[in-house]
Amino acid sequence: MKHPGGCHCGAIAFELDAEVTEAMDCNCSMCRKRGGLLAFFPREALTLATPESALGTYTFNKHHIRHHFCRNCGVSPFSEGEHPGTGAAIVAVNVRCLPGVDLASLAIKQVDGASL
Repeated sequence: MKHPGGCHCGAIAFELDAEVTEAMDCNCSMCRKRGGLLAFFPREALTLATPESALGTYTFNKHHIRHHFCRNCGVSPFSEGEHPGTGAAIVAVNVRCLPGVDLASLAIKQVDGASL
């Protein structure tokens, strides 16, 4: 299933080719402040439709995840990293940035990222 997504102002647009059935609500310092609901997919499931130059990027803690945000509106639509077990490229999509996904239909898993 293909889902269009992006930031608030449209400077970042992408398409996610995956079924979205669940997301995680993390309480780490980053997720708690930005209020995202994240779903993880192989990196190849996301196709960026706008230039990479539109992405601002922030890393913190162990610097394993590249948290992308819009330089214009500030919304954080997705992050990139590597699967800790396999090293495969992954993407964490903020499902709140997928307007066609019914958030009430998702299974939400609470994750204690603050303790990691």
